[in-house]
Amino acid sequence: MKKVRTRFAPSPTGYMHIGNLRTALYEYLIAKKEDGTFILRIEDTDQERQVEGAVDIIYDVIHSVGMDYDEGPDKPGDCGPYVQSERLPMYKDYADKLVDLGGAHYCFCTEEDIENQREDSKGSGVAFKFDDPCHSISIEEARARIAKGERYVVRQTIPLDGTTSFDDEVYGHITVENSTLDEGVLLKSDGYPTYNFANIIDDHHMRITHVVRGNEYLSSTPKYNLIYQAFGWDIPTYVHVPPVMKDEHHKLSKRNGDASFQDLVKQGYLKEAIVNYIALLGWSPETDQEIFTMDELKKAFSIERISKSPAIFDIEKLKWMNGEYIRRMSVEQFNELAMPYYKQVIHRDVDLFEVSKAIQPRTFLLNDILESVDFIDEVPEYDISLYTSKKMKTTPENSLEALKISLPYLENFNEYENDEAMMKLMSDIATEHEVKNGRIFWPIRVALSGKAFTPGGAVEIAHILGKEETLKRIKEAIAKLEASL
Repeated sequence: MKKVRTRFAPSPTGYMHIGNLRTALYEYLIAKKEDGTFILRIEDTDQERQVEGAVDIIYDVIHSVGMDYDEGPDKPGDCGPYVQSERLPMYKDYADKLVDLGGAHYCFCTEEDIENQREDSKGSGVAFKFDDPCHSISIEEARARIAKGERYVVRQTIPLDGTTSFDDEVYGHITVENSTLDEGVLLKSDGYPTYNFANIIDDHHMRITHVVRGNEYLSSTPKYNLIYQAFGWDIPTYVHVPPVMKDEHHKLSKRNGDASFQDLVKQGYLKEAIVNYIALLGWSPETDQEIFTMDELKKAFSIERISKSPAIFDIEKLKWMNGEYIRRMSVEQFNELAMPYYKQVIHRDVDLFEVSKAIQPRTFLLNDILESVDFIDEVPEYDISLYTSKKMKTTPENSLEALKISLPYLENFNEYENDEAMMKLMSDIATEHEVKNGRIFWPIRVALSGKAFTPGGAVEIAHILGKEETLKRIKEAIAKLEASL
């Protein structure tokens, strides 16, 4: 049995799209589950779409998510070079050989010739398919014209009759009529191959056993097989995966403003959570497990459980999963991740480890941290309507009363770092004055933070701020309420 070899072959055209990253992940998992080889190949033959710095983005993303490749541009094996533009002479040689084998022909038609045919076909009700008059030119005549400097392309030759079949691991056995296939360009007039040709040559030379790509390529696969067959090469195992959709009708697309991998990281999603989530976009494990480490994915992943149906990208589900990852961290790990955010908004001398203990259980995105702790330096401006809570049965009026009642107790209390003692103190205040706990806790929470939603409750916030700052804010809140009522 051949050793499994897969490849991720992105084009350096910008950010890493979620669909591309999922393809890379599936290729990586297929290889690693069988102790195979995962290859990175840069497909840069579409020169017009290249974006400066995009190759570095590819390297950064692949390394940062832990999908280290075994062979690639900076990890040469015996199949290089691993950048398509460095392999140009090879494509020209194979294009000429394919012409000799009858699988392709030289075409001298101009764009105007093709457009004229397209115009003539309008109104026929049949999808346009170019009927290349250059079929009638002999190879000898064509090469004589090329030798004189005439511009040309190499175009695939498709049989006029018969069928072509292939097997896909997800979609099964597929057969198409050859008459429905268009004769696409394989080698452009500038000497660069098209994707449809270069990937076949590269996959053969790199001994790729499994080709993973989006199901939009199902319609092109018969044409790829005709080329494999013309050369007499082994056909790889095809794994076509369903698209990632933003909803039932629209594909996820950076062009339409949908988030890329880099965008999600900037929004505060953890790389590990993103990878875990996209693994489940089109694949389902045999158990109910949803949180996977990369090592667990390597063991659990199987081609057989890839779905045919499109996968909906649910940002709320990703947010939930990200929160799960955050809560599974130690406080020390979370504190380290949170530190850059703290430094942006906290300049008061407080115990940041205690801040982390308070906010970790309530944090879903790292970017949430900024808003969670921006009250620590000073209370933001707020409206006294914040003291109104139906759930706690509080109003600005009874909140003022609660703060006045609580102030002397807090002034005489000296264990602000003892959360249990602080909790008991506030509960005792409520019991003594025959009110529910919320009638005391909620006003103190608002007074200390100026917020309705905080990472911790009144006890945690008082602990973080300390006695002096807590008393200062309680007094200021009393004055604010008295001035407004």
